[in-house]
Amino acid sequence: MNNKVVLFSEIEKTISCLNIADITEERKISLQPLVDYIQLKVSNNESIRLNFICTHNSRRSHFAQIWAQAISYYFNLNNFFSYSAGTEATALYPKVVQTLATSGFQVRTLSEGKNPIYSIKYADNHHPIIGFSKKLEDDFNPKSNFAAIMTCDSANEACPFVSGAEIRIPITFEDPKVYDNTPLETKKYRERSLQIATELFYIFTQIKL
Repeated sequence: MNNKVVLFSEIEKTISCLNIADITEERKISLQPLVDYIQLKVSNNESIRLNFICTHNSRRSHFAQIWAQAISYYFNLNNFFSYSAGTEATALYPKVVQTLATSGFQVRTLSEGKNPIYSIKYADNHHPIIGFSKKLEDDFNPKSNFAAIMTCDSANEACPFVSGAEIRIPITFEDPKVYDNTPLETKKYRERSLQIATELFYIFTQIKL
């Protein structure tokens, strides 16, 4: 890691505690196509664009987008851009925002309403991520030369083809939504966030710069 790359200290602390030994060999097989895609882009000195796609673009796809961007910065990976989208637009679920804040992200609400817009920052010297729920065709998302990462089974089944994607990779996660408004909600959202961060961290450790 380049020592000049500085994330917010709490995010650095969270990343330093991630344990890739928890990832099973079977799961690593699911992650390998994304490792290969990123490595090819790095080897060819091309920009890397990942679009994490879930049905509602409200939970898992945002966790993945935000952790991917922060961890790519941690590894000093240049020309990396992460996005998220849904097969439909709803709203970024507030517990996702709260969970990211507990890991050290600086979150500011830019607009309220049915689909709030958030600024999510991970380092002093880098642009914040603009977080809100959006469909695939939203202008915030790339139109070509990107990998479509399917983060939920329903989106994976509903989107057999993603327009403009160079490759479509299913890397699905269990939905923490089932714990909404229960005593386990905070714990389970934290677990899912850290699982996604751990797997993305593993992916980036495999990349030869």
